[in-house]
Amino acid sequence: MANKEQQLFELLTPYVEKAGYECVDTTFQKTGPDWILTVYIDNKEEGEGVSLDDCEKVSRILDPILDEKDPIEQSYFLEVSSPGIDRPFKRERDWQKAIGKKIEGKFFEKKNGSKNFTGVLKESTEDAIVLETEAGDVEYLKKDIAKAAPVVEF
Repeated sequence: MANKEQQLFELLTPYVEKAGYECVDTTFQKTGPDWILTVYIDNKEEGEGVSLDDCEKVSRILDPILDEKDPIEQSYFLEVSSPGIDRPFKRERDWQKAIGKKIEGKFFEKKNGSKNFTGVLKESTEDAIVLETEAGDVEYLKKDIAKAAPVVEF
């Protein structure tokens, strides 16, 4: 299914960006008896967020494109949604936007005696990240990270 989701992401991203938003992710999942295509969008302006009107606008743009291109064989519902402020990082763009911010995550296997990590993201490359922690700067390989997301503090 990941391949289908990647194809949908690549198909829809230019249309979402043309509308003035960032296409963050797509999922295509069976929920009960229904298939649901969810397109997650974000505002290109940092800290602006996404409103219900934004989601409706993008949905109206994508609906005829999906009908024309017909990339999905079965019937489905289209949802356009905000990814939320605590969504896990999926793409390099997510890591880059989090530089200078506190993040947390989990490793696939223990590193330095723990499966968890927290720190301020100082740097991100295609293969690794550098975190500023209480013990100093630490580099981790992305292939060792199961999940990472921003820390939400109020």
